[in-house]
Amino acid sequence: MTFGLACCAVEMMHLSAPRYDQDRLGTFFRASPRQSDVMIVAGTLTNKMAPALRQVYDQMPEPRWVISMGSCANGGGYYHYSYSVVRGVDRVAPVDIYIPGCPPTAEALMYGMLQLKRKIRNTRSARMWYRK
Repeated sequence: MTFGLACCAVEMMHLSAPRYDQDRLGTFFRASPRQSDVMIVAGTLTNKMAPALRQVYDQMPEPRWVISMGSCANGGGYYHYSYSVVRGVDRVAPVDIYIPGCPPTAEALMYGMLQLKRKIRNTRSARMWYRK
C-alpha cells in the first residue's frame, strides 16, 4: 500500500520501474489496504491527513508493517516547525523501518524493503503458519 504525499513518492515509482524492478523480489503495489501487508508512508504528513492515514492503517489485515520513507515522514523534515505538520509518522501508526534521506534513493527503499523482509522472516507470526 503506497501512501505517497510528496517528492518521495516519485522514488517509490522509480523502484517499480524496469531499472530496479521490485516485482522480482516479490513486492507488488496494491491500491486497497485490505490487500496489503505493508504501508509505505512517503512525504510530509499533515495534521489534517493523519486521521486518514490511521484509518487506512486500521483497514489493513494483521500482520501489518509500516515503512517511513524520507526525512519528512520520519520527523517532519524541512517543515518540522510548521504548525500543521506531524513530526513523524510514528505518532500516528507504529513504524517498523525508517528510511533516511531527502528524498531517499530507490536503492535505499529497496534496502529498507529487504530489511523488512528479514525482520518478517525472523518474527514468530511469520513462522507460525508454516509449522501448523
